[in-house]
Amino acid sequence: MATISLGMCTTHGPILNTTPEQWMLRVPVDKKNRHWFRNREYSFEELVALRAHEDFASQITLEERTRRHAQCQRGVARLAEVWQQEQPDVAVILGNDQRELVLESLQPMFTVYHGETFWQKPLDEDRASRLSPGIRETEWAYRPEEPVVWPGLPELAELVIARGLDAGFDFATSKSWPDMGHHHHIGTPHAFSWIIRRVMNDKPVPILPVITNTFFPPNQPTSRRCFQMGQFVAGVIREWKRDAKVAVFGSGGLTHFTIDEAFDSALYRAMLVGDEQFLCNVPQTTLMQGTSEIRNWIAAAGALAGSGLRGEAIDYIPCYRTLAGTGTAQGFMVWRQ
Repeated sequence: MATISLGMCTTHGPILNTTPEQWMLRVPVDKKNRHWFRNREYSFEELVALRAHEDFASQITLEERTRRHAQCQRGVARLAEVWQQEQPDVAVILGNDQRELVLESLQPMFTVYHGETFWQKPLDEDRASRLSPGIRETEWAYRPEEPVVWPGLPELAELVIARGLDAGFDFATSKSWPDMGHHHHIGTPHAFSWIIRRVMNDKPVPILPVITNTFFPPNQPTSRRCFQMGQFVAGVIREWKRDAKVAVFGSGGLTHFTIDEAFDSALYRAMLVGDEQFLCNVPQTTLMQGTSEIRNWIAAAGALAGSGLRGEAIDYIPCYRTLAGTGTAQGFMVWRQ
C-alpha cells in the first residue's frame, strides 16, 4: 500500500526568484491596488497610516532586503536537500491557478489533473512582453529554457476522481492543459512548476496536480472544505494498491500582498500541532488576494493529519517592500519521520 512519507509546505512567489533590487518593481502595483488586511479592505494610503507604528522603513532598506533574500534562498535550498534525502516515489501537489489556465468562462472549485504527462516551455516574446514588471524577471523559476514534458500520475488521479463521486467531491478534471490562444500564459501553472524547478531541481517524480480556486470569487472553498479535501486525498492514497512513498505539497502563501506576521505565526503553530479547529475556521475574508493560497497549506495539513509524520518549521521571512507593509511573507515547513 502507498504511504505518505513526506510533507512540504512552501511559498512559491516572485520574491523568491528575483533580486532584492527587483523586489521594488512591484511597488507601483502595490500603490495602485486596494489591499485586504485583517478582514477589511484598504487603500495603500490607508494602510500606511494604519501601520505607521510598525517601523517598516527599517525593513525595506536594500541592506535588509538583501539579508532576507539570502535567508529565503537558504530556506529553498533546505527544501531541496530534504527532498533529495527522502527520495519519494511520487508526489501530490496541492496548488492553485492564477488565471493561468482557469478563466472566468469556466471556474471549478477543485480540478484533478489525470493526464499521462504535462508540459512546460518558455513564453514567446509576445506573451513575455505582456507580463507586468517584477513578474517577467521571475519566469526562470517557473519555466525551463527549452520545452519539457513532465510525468503525470493518472493511476492515482483517476482513483481520486472515482472515490470523490461517493465522497461528495465533484472534481472537475483535466487530461491536458487547454489551448490558451492569445492569453498571457501557456503550460503548467506556477504553483506546480516552481516545485519541480526549485525543490525537485528539474528531476520530477510522477506528479498528481490538484488545482484549487483559491483566488477568485464566488466559489473559493472554505478553509474547512480545503482541510476535508486534503483528508480525502490522503484516504485515497492509503487505499492505492501500490508500494510507493508519496510526498504531499502545499504550494503558495503566506500572507500577501499585505503581510500579517501575527496571523502567519498563528498559522505556523496550527500547522505544526495539527490544530484542526484553527485551520478549519480561517475566515474567507482573511483568505483574500495572495493570502488565499494558504488554502493549499490547509489542504496539505488535512492530508498530513494522522500520517504520523513530525512537522518542522524551516524558516519564516516577512519580505516587505513599502511603508504600508506590502510584500510577501515567505515560509517553508516539512513533515517526515
